[in-house]
Amino acid sequence: MGDKAPEGLHYVGELEDLISAKRTVVTVEGRDILIIHHQGEFYAIDTYCYHAGSSLQNGDIEELDRKLCIICPKHKFRIGLREGEGLYRGRDRSWHSKGVKQRVHKLHLHQGAVYLHLSTAAWTESDYYQGDKGRAARERLEREGGAEEAGAEEGRSD
Repeated sequence: MGDKAPEGLHYVGELEDLISAKRTVVTVEGRDILIIHHQGEFYAIDTYCYHAGSSLQNGDIEELDRKLCIICPKHKFRIGLREGEGLYRGRDRSWHSKGVKQRVHKLHLHQGAVYLHLSTAAWTESDYYQGDKGRAARERLEREGGAEEAGAEEGRSD
């Protein structure tokens, strides 16, 4: 059992449990993070899509031009699992990056347990949905059935 986290890391679960679960949402320092085990690799990404705050937990995973991505189930936005970049199909029909839109975090294995290093990189669009305004927008959307984009009329600054 991973009782004591190595310095600067947060315990998120036992290796075998996370492998079996395939996808798990954990909360670290108030931030909801989706842990994914896919094809022998672990990924950690903010749970809520940068576009409108929908949960990515049930999103399909695909490879696009050799980049593994998760597809937001609500609006079909594609997000690279390794770097958090938003991906779009260009006029040339190939996939292109919009730049980093979704915060990703590093995972470390230690004595049969999995630990997370919380990213502190520059602000990314997915950060909005981890803050108070984003939480309120997500809750409002859930009550209203999610028909409109969260944050559209509120602005995106926390």
